[in-house]
Amino acid sequence: MPSADESPARRPPVDPRLLRYARGSRGFFALIAVIGLAQTLAIIAFAWLLTQGIVRAVDGDPAGALSQVLPAFAAVVLARALLMWAREAAASRAAARVESELRSHLLDAVGRLGPDWLATRSTAHLAVTAGRGLDALDAYFGRYLPQLLLTAIATPIIIAVMWWQDWLSGLTVVLTIPLIPIFMVLIGLMTRAVQQRQWQTLGQLASRISDTVRGLSTLKVFGRQHRAAASIATVTEQYRRETMKVLRVSFISGFMLEFLASIAVAIVAVSIGFRLLDGSLALSVGLFVLLLAPEAYLPLRQVGVQFHAAAEGVAATDDIFDVLDAARDRTAPGLSREGTQHAVRHDPDATDRDPSLVASGVRVRRGESLLAPVTFEAGAGSVTLIEGPSGVGKSSLFAALRGAASFEGTLTHAGVDVSTLTPATWLAWAGQRPGLITGTISDNIALGADAADASLVARALALACADELHPELLLGAQGSGLSGGQAQRVAIARAFYRHLAGAASVIALDEPSSALDAATEARLWSSVRLLADDGATVLLVSHRRSARSIADRIVSLEPSEVRA
Repeated sequence: MPSADESPARRPPVDPRLLRYARGSRGFFALIAVIGLAQTLAIIAFAWLLTQGIVRAVDGDPAGALSQVLPAFAAVVLARALLMWAREAAASRAAARVESELRSHLLDAVGRLGPDWLATRSTAHLAVTAGRGLDALDAYFGRYLPQLLLTAIATPIIIAVMWWQDWLSGLTVVLTIPLIPIFMVLIGLMTRAVQQRQWQTLGQLASRISDTVRGLSTLKVFGRQHRAAASIATVTEQYRRETMKVLRVSFISGFMLEFLASIAVAIVAVSIGFRLLDGSLALSVGLFVLLLAPEAYLPLRQVGVQFHAAAEGVAATDDIFDVLDAARDRTAPGLSREGTQHAVRHDPDATDRDPSLVASGVRVRRGESLLAPVTFEAGAGSVTLIEGPSGVGKSSLFAALRGAASFEGTLTHAGVDVSTLTPATWLAWAGQRPGLITGTISDNIALGADAADASLVARALALACADELHPELLLGAQGSGLSGGQAQRVAIARAFYRHLAGAASVIALDEPSSALDAATEARLWSSVRLLADDGATVLLVSHRRSARSIADRIVSLEPSEVRA
């Protein structure tokens, strides 16, 4: 959400972060400026030629004189149509390019912020922002910003031409036109406020639906599915009310802008009419200025109209730029690990050196507290068992390994600080949640690889005691189609596959046998021991006493927390 110093009243019409993160927008603004200048000249030429034609007809000039004006008039009409088409085409292409660029930046930013940051955010809301939110930029970038630029170019030029032809009409426009921006600002503040509430409600609705679908089986067991449905209905009704508020403000603002512009044009017309009657103003000048008067107000009115159409995109960009700014601040050079991180560095040679994992005084942060310090060294060919009561921080230690939790102390792999390494280059991890995706078992096991190696997939399944599963078995969302134990073994096979493929030298398994029977667990321990004997560095978290039989060293964690 925007900070207090970034209130709507203080924001510029065009967020400067758009130019920073969407480089493709820079050339677009230059092109739109050129088209806008050409459109302005075409408007003036259209009014002048139309005036000449009408005046000559009123004066009774022969048809030959009118025929000299008509070709030029037709050419200007065609030019205006072509310029309008060119602006729409350029805006559409640029909007698509900027959306793609921002979506890419957003996904990259989420990746750089890491699981630690993502765990504190609503993934459903982020999905809405990356999807519908960026799609809403079509109106913002394709219509609102071009209209804003056209207004900055066209309005001053048209007023200057009016002043040059009839200073009284020009002065009238100068005195009345500020009323439109004043009302636009007041209405715009109201619109942005209600639009922000609507966008937040949409995010809440997406999160509520996502949570309900994910926990539907649990809700049914406890008979709470009806309350969940009622909660979704309540948020949906709230979203409907917020949407109607946005529409109501949009219609009222549109009426007010049209009313003010009509009154202002009427004042100019009345002034010109009286002076035409007393003969103090020539018909050609009066008609020319009168034709230009609506064009002086039109760009500003259109800015108001397009602002309302683009309001959802404006609200979405706030969320998008907040994420991009957070990633930019976190990866800035010279910042400490706490609250930030070093620039992530891919080290392709890390797996070629001694793959020892060394922790010295590592204290993982959990909320506002620091867990007890952990010190150990896990070398190649060894199994290090992490033990301790539930909640002591065993999984938190693994989270620090994969960049999902901040920590104090020193944690290195192959002599390199793990916070500067991409986890995918050295760590094969299987957590307590399988984290399976829609696709075949083979796709899940070879996740992250360019193509699955069938022989390695088969071996990984066998080592994970899941060789009864066919690699081409198609799974549904979150691995549906498998039992809990089968899903856990597929996740373990995925970790084994990464090691067997040479992509990771360290294997970290978090409670890998929690859903297994004793016989299957014994087979799994044999596989873990075999991989370690073949050179893998294995970190193992387990409550099972049987895990001690394969451990080379045991690290016991104590339930101690220190307030930061």
